[in-house]
Formats: sequence, C-alpha cells, structure tokens
Amino acid sequence: MADSHAKAHDYHLVDPSPWPLLGSVAAFVLAIGAIANFRDWSFSWLMYVGFAMVFYVMFAWWRDVIREAKDEGFHTPVVQLHHRYGMILFIASEVMFFVAWFWAFFDASLFPKEQIGGVWPPVGIETFDPWHLPLINTMILLLSGTTVTAAHHYLIEGKNDLTVKWLIATVLLGALFTCFQVYEYGHAAFSFSGHIYGATFFMATGFHGFHVLVGTIFLFVNLVRAARGSFTADHHFGFEAAAWYWHFVDVVWLFLFAAVYIWAG
Repeated sequence: MADSHAKAHDYHLVDPSPWPLLGSVAAFVLAIGAIANFRDWSFSWLMYVGFAMVFYVMFAWWRDVIREAKDEGFHTPVVQLHHRYGMILFIASEVMFFVAWFWAFFDASLFPKEQIGGVWPPVGIETFDPWHLPLINTMILLLSGTTVTAAHHYLIEGKNDLTVKWLIATVLLGALFTCFQVYEYGHAAFSFSGHIYGATFFMATGFHGFHVLVGTIFLFVNLVRAARGSFTADHHFGFEAAAWYWHFVDVVWLFLFAAVYIWAG
C-alpha cells in the first residue's frame, strides 16, 4: 500500500511554503519605509524593519532549499538540470539589465548633445586614468575568476581542503575590489548628479559594484558550506551557480573597463 504512494518521477513537487507571501510583505514594508525615509516622514524606521524582514526571509527560504537538496535528497539530476536552466535565464536577464546602462552610455557618448558642448567627455569633466586603479581592479577580478575556477576544479576532484583555500582567496579578492571601488568613488572629480557623464558612469559601474558585493556574499555562503562539507563532487549546484555568476561579473567588468574607462576616458 505504501508503494502506491511512492514518488514515480524525478521531479520535486514543492510543499506549500510561507516564504513567497512573507517575502512579498517584507518587500512592501521595505518600499514604504524607503519612501518614508526619502520624504523624511516620522515612520522612516519602517525601512530598517523591512530590511530585517527581507534578510530573514532570504535566510529562511534558502535554508529550506539547502535542506531539500542536502538532507532530503529532492534535488535529483533532473531537478539540478532545471536549476541550471533557471540560472542561465537569470544571467541572461542580468545581461539585458546591463545592456540598458551601456545603451544610455553609448547614446550619450556617441551622439553628444549641444548642452554638453557636443563632445565626450563633456567639457570640464576630469576622467579617471584607466591605467591606474581601474587596471588594478581589472587584474583583481580576472585573478578572482581563476581562483574560483581552481576551487571548482578541486571540488570535482574531491579535495575539499583546497576548495576552501581557493574560495577564501576568491572572497578576499572580491572584497578587495569593492574596497578599491569605494576609494575610487571617494576621489572622483565629478558627481553623480548635474550632468550625463556622472550619471551614466556611476549607474553602470555602481550597479556592477553592487553585483560584485552580492557575488562576494554568494561565494562566502558557499565557502561556509564547503568548510562544513556540504558539497560533493556530483552535488554542488549552489557552488556552480555562484561561480557562473562570478564569471558573468568578470565579463561585464571587462566591457565596462574597455568602454567607460579606456574608450571614453
């Protein structure tokens, strides 16, 4: 009788979960709190409550997904394949997100308007030297791409101690990139507002910097899981997704470095 209720397929039919609903509520609270903070209303504290709610939902939801994969065995090869499809589509959507910023940048730079003197960069804008800090950050990101690949290689070989070491190097390089970018922003000779150059520069590089920060956190979580022995050679999609995301961040930076820093500098 029990066999008649056994699962006869490789798919994971997810149990009802409270996290989508709670996540929506948390996002709504965060949005209202952010609006209140921008307008200096008395309940701007709601924004911080919203942040706390969003982070809790993220932690709890991903904890359940990890438990389904590692402890309950629901992530069969078919489910893992579909996760890979989903990650590919997510990265494709991120590509289009950055296409919008590149589009705005090239529209302003290839066809400079009379309001900015008909030249690019606009008159009076002192750009960054691409062969100084931007080049150093480029080398840092390229090096981090090799270290995360090495970590993946050793994970497949079953050498978890080396995986952890190379992941530590990757996380440190990601954090170093962020520190250098913050330093660079602090020494910019132009601001975000008031002209198109600053707006397009900070939107493109700033959103990339945010992605580096998210990717570093992503890799740090995988570092903790690797140190706890949560991954195996044939069951480590969480790490693989983080590595794909990190390589995407690397490639986007190469385009930013070539276009925003070198070509338009």
